[in-house]
Amino acid sequence: MTSLPVAVDAMGGDDAPWSVVDGARLAVERGIPVVLVGQPERLEAADGFEVIAASQVIAMGADAAQSVRKMKDSSMVRAAEAVRDGRASAMVSAGNTGAAMAASLLRMGRIRGVARPAIAVPIIVPGRAWPNVLLDAGANTECNPEWLVQFAQMGAVYCRDRWGVEKPRVGLLSNGEEAGKGSPRVKETFELLEDEAWQSQSGAVFAGNVEGRDLLADLVDVIVTDGFTGNVALKTAEGVAKQLIRALLAAFDSSPDARRGAELLAPALAPLYDEFSPDSVGGAILLGVDGVSIISHGASSPTAVANAIQVAHDLAQRGTVGSLRRILSSG
Repeated sequence: MTSLPVAVDAMGGDDAPWSVVDGARLAVERGIPVVLVGQPERLEAADGFEVIAASQVIAMGADAAQSVRKMKDSSMVRAAEAVRDGRASAMVSAGNTGAAMAASLLRMGRIRGVARPAIAVPIIVPGRAWPNVLLDAGANTECNPEWLVQFAQMGAVYCRDRWGVEKPRVGLLSNGEEAGKGSPRVKETFELLEDEAWQSQSGAVFAGNVEGRDLLADLVDVIVTDGFTGNVALKTAEGVAKQLIRALLAAFDSSPDARRGAELLAPALAPLYDEFSPDSVGGAILLGVDGVSIISHGASSPTAVANAIQVAHDLAQRGTVGSLRRILSSG
């Protein structure tokens, strides 16, 4: 348990700092302590917040690694340092994703035994109380089989700590559900994931291959793949969802009868819309760094920022990083 605040990168995001500040206020109303990190002159109206001063801002399109190394007084770097130095329980940033990863890795360090950190993204499963966890969603474009097994371990711990899934089912993303399908790397990973040692150690069960169509299905709880494939799969799912919503809205407005039908369906569709809203997800977590680091979308609304802060706070409270340390150090 910790009463430390969540360090929020106030300068990160398309509408920073005010959408971030508004989200931080919503989080404070929920009882979560927050410290803002950013340029004091731009945060003068953020009454009631402690501010960790940071004079620099890493642009959304900047080179991630170089910016983190050169801009040591940036809001992202200072937020990561606040976690490292014990001034904050976790960090949240809606800024440059690559820079947020680099700042977290360089300042917090990796958990002992972790080969590569991975981005874990929740994907809503309709009608189920918890999502599927997809990792890696973009941190490592190329992965060897041993890294993917470690992603499975980290994803299982995260799924259990955040959603209380007692024995997470792990699936390996492939081009077919049969054991013999996939590239040589996928086939080798499949064989490693069949080993009961890591499953017992992680409290997980390997459920075999899953396909792209299964991202939103109730077949597994954790979906493992390399960062290139995971990012493409995630963006494809997001794009399909957006186009489907546009098509439905156009159909509902296509005639007087359709508009009347839409009015009747609205009460039933509204909860579904809220369930699939990106604002409800609360951001992705960078698993494998020695601290809680939540990465949000650049276009995050205040509600999305508040939910990201909630996730960061909850994971710090539950000791998820400690759980990862125990599992990975015993392997």
